[in-house]
Amino acid sequence: MDRYDVFENQIEGKFQPFAEKMEKNGLSPVVIDTFRHYYTLLVEGGTGLMTKTDMDPVQEGEIADVEKLSGLAEAGRGALEKLVVIKLNGGLGTSMGLSRAKTLLEVRNGLSFLDIIARQILSYRRTHGIRLPVVLMNSFSTEADTLEALAPYHDLPVEDIPLSFLQHKFPKVFQDGLMPATWPANPDLEWNPPGHGDIYTALVTSGMLEQLLGAGIRYAFISNSDNLGAVVDETILGYLAQNNFPFMMEVADRTEADSKGGHLARLKNGRFTLREIAQCPEDEIEEFQDINVYRYFNTNTIWVNLLALKQLLEARDNVIHLPMIRNPKTVDPKDDSTPPVYQMETAMGSAISIFDEATAIRVPRTRFAPVKKCQDLLALWSDCYVLTDDYLVIQNPRRKLSTLLLKLDSKYYKKIDQLKARFPHGAPSLLDCVSLDVQGDIVFGKGVVIRDRVVIANQTDRQVTIADGSLIEEHRVFL
Repeated sequence: MDRYDVFENQIEGKFQPFAEKMEKNGLSPVVIDTFRHYYTLLVEGGTGLMTKTDMDPVQEGEIADVEKLSGLAEAGRGALEKLVVIKLNGGLGTSMGLSRAKTLLEVRNGLSFLDIIARQILSYRRTHGIRLPVVLMNSFSTEADTLEALAPYHDLPVEDIPLSFLQHKFPKVFQDGLMPATWPANPDLEWNPPGHGDIYTALVTSGMLEQLLGAGIRYAFISNSDNLGAVVDETILGYLAQNNFPFMMEVADRTEADSKGGHLARLKNGRFTLREIAQCPEDEIEEFQDINVYRYFNTNTIWVNLLALKQLLEARDNVIHLPMIRNPKTVDPKDDSTPPVYQMETAMGSAISIFDEATAIRVPRTRFAPVKKCQDLLALWSDCYVLTDDYLVIQNPRRKLSTLLLKLDSKYYKKIDQLKARFPHGAPSLLDCVSLDVQGDIVFGKGVVIRDRVVIANQTDRQVTIADGSLIEEHRVFL
């Protein structure tokens, strides 16, 4: 037996406890084989890092700009009957202090993310006279809450296509010894979501891919459920269908607010790639965040030709090897004193480097309005946005400024309960506000109006309240 075979046997021996644990938890052989690939890379010393020597920045003109395309809407309308909308809905929003599906949060007019998504789809169906199925990829943690919340929308499900399917889970790996993490006090903490790159495997193992193809669906529009700006666009669909692209990623111009988000680049072999900040070496972080070098960021909205996906999966025994993200954490992410682990994850958009002829398309910022933090939710609550009759959340036409830059002190506004306690009357008027930076413990009264660029700082050790009806338009306000 040569050294390679010995090494392979050693890896398989180390992997066996993972395989047994995953089998015991009902995970399919496809999922186990997928995790085996990433675990092998980990044992071999893989970090998942991608350096600037591997890629080149994408320049203006290298990808299509949807705002400059014309004459494709008709082709898009012709493809609508073959389209499914898939929403990634596995997140609990734990960083915002939630223990249920984040999409149950109220966004506007008493409606949650799920309410608005459902009503967007139903409105679009009525307008275009099409079936347009919507499907949610839930986690084990969000499935029950989500289906209960959508139960009142009796006409939302489409015949022969389930309303949801489940993503998988990966075992966490102790950094010391690379063995399965164990945590008897809370066994759920022994697992992590495998990242939204799991969607391709989950589509297969759930049977959803075959059901969609059997129902005549050819194209999937996939986006985060907390991004209400991601809606069906006939020109983009027309561009995809007319050019027969197998995969297309929506990207937008990076701003300082997006400097930590994954960026689009081109590999030396000519293919596009996605690099997340967790895949960037420390000595390249500054350049990674330079929006003049890497000018396009991934909105995590993609369009996929499902026939092309099926062919790719079949050619690879249903296991797609996406670029690995090795995410160092502690077994209890809320407790830094617990043992360090690795979470093995992948990004959905990284499949852009796997498909032949995959591409990207530049879209306007209006198609990217995710809620990752409480400050994002406050912006949606504010008068910077309106809800249209067809349930689109758009920037208020009366707002003549660019996207609001909002920063709330994480000590006092990180959790949803903290946000609601300090904005008991909802958001202040931010219609004419360029940027707002709130520092310290501050409660906002009713009818507060904030204009221009404002920093409000409470430098005391007590809570301060801004009086009802206050107008704040000074550059810096100390309380």
